Amino acid sequence: MKEYTPEYLDKIRDIIALKDDEAARAELATMHPADIAELYQDLDLDEAEFLYQLLDDETAADVLIELDEDDRKKLLSHLQADEIADVIEQLDTDDAVDIMQELDEEDRDEVLSKIDDVEQASDIIDLMRYDEDTAGGVMGTELIKVNENWSMPECVKQMRQQAENMDEIYNVYVVDDDDKLKGIFPLKRMITDPSAAKIKKVMQTDPVSVKVDTPIEEVALDFEKYDLVAMPVVDSIGRLVGRITVDDIMDEVREQSERDYQLASGISHDVETDDSIIAQTRARLPWLTIGMIGGIGTSIVLGKWEAGFADNPAIALFIPLIAATGGNVGIQSSAIVVQGLANGSLDVKDSSRQLLKELGVGLINASIISLLVFLYNFFTLGPERSTVTLAVSLSLFAVIIFASIFGTFVPLLLKKLKIDPALATGPFITVTNDLIGMIIYMAITWGLLSAFGSSM
Repeated sequence: MKEYTPEYLDKIRDIIALKDDEAARAELATMHPADIAELYQDLDLDEAEFLYQLLDDETAADVLIELDEDDRKKLLSHLQADEIADVIEQLDTDDAVDIMQELDEEDRDEVLSKIDDVEQASDIIDLMRYDEDTAGGVMGTELIKVNENWSMPECVKQMRQQAENMDEIYNVYVVDDDDKLKGIFPLKRMITDPSAAKIKKVMQTDPVSVKVDTPIEEVALDFEKYDLVAMPVVDSIGRLVGRITVDDIMDEVREQSERDYQLASGISHDVETDDSIIAQTRARLPWLTIGMIGGIGTSIVLGKWEAGFADNPAIALFIPLIAATGGNVGIQSSAIVVQGLANGSLDVKDSSRQLLKELGVGLINASIISLLVFLYNFFTLGPERSTVTLAVSLSLFAVIIFASIFGTFVPLLLKKLKIDPALATGPFITVTNDLIGMIIYMAITWGLLSAFGSSM
């Protein structure tokens, strides 16, 4: 990320204030579109709009894609439909769809009517029908395809024609007469074997591909597994309909990671640091409220044994220990499961095996932690407090086992219910473990005290 000095920003603002188009263009000409997008974050909307109007359509399109989503929406709201259409025509269809989806339905229809390239407008309309979290929602239609029955000279001719309007070429796809994907034509073979009679004689068969309704998480795993830079997308009967590139996947993975991180932190929907106070409050308040309710529940549980604290004040000293340990164990367990579900190393079908493994880990951890706490309490509280010492250790053992199982079970259940399992790594686990942990602690403690009294 490029940082602009206050002196440079003052210089830019002076140029804008003077409406010096020539000086502004000179400055913009030295910048990469991503740097221009960064510059816009330090300017107000009117200043950014002034500079944006000076860009050529191709650069304007690149800048628009690089802008932060909120900044892009603000800028789009100040552009005319024909201006947006001019920019859309410079974009690949996948990027164009991203822009179109940020417009209101009425504005979207107006922009589509202004696009001169009817084929591109039609492709955009088709792509907007797909769920944005599927392969169809992120694919582009710009690709080079050749027929398996073409000769090498004919193939080369068609490739040149199709490549004229493409910025980058990753693969050349081979289809049959019904447009079904058959293979990938390696460009190296065009040089090493130019006399091949038919493309199907030299193509690589059975290429890795995905269907339009494949979840984007699965697509990302395939990119990683096969070290791909591009992947063809087919419809339900195998016809080639588009391609996904690695940069598209990286953007989606980054956005998903941001969403999961915020969800795990107890933020209900995507927010940025420059969002308004109201927007940030709406995103953060729901889980804070749930945490408050959980805290009230915990206080009610503790209130049931209020009289016992007066007789055995040492019991209250270990409430933070029980709560913190249960919360930490639960978050550790859920984080491992969520990570496994995300990278494909764990499947919901393996739930029983994972639960048993976590039970084993929990038993070992619980044994070690409870033994260490027992020894500490035995030497610090003394033999006369042996009941409390035993109660704390047994409670810790039980709480760690429960938190391990619960932290594993919840994300697996959420995944099975098609709910984002990242929800399980946040306040939900902590609040539940606090409440259940206190119930376990109080039940074991008062059970032992009732049976043996304050000493054993």
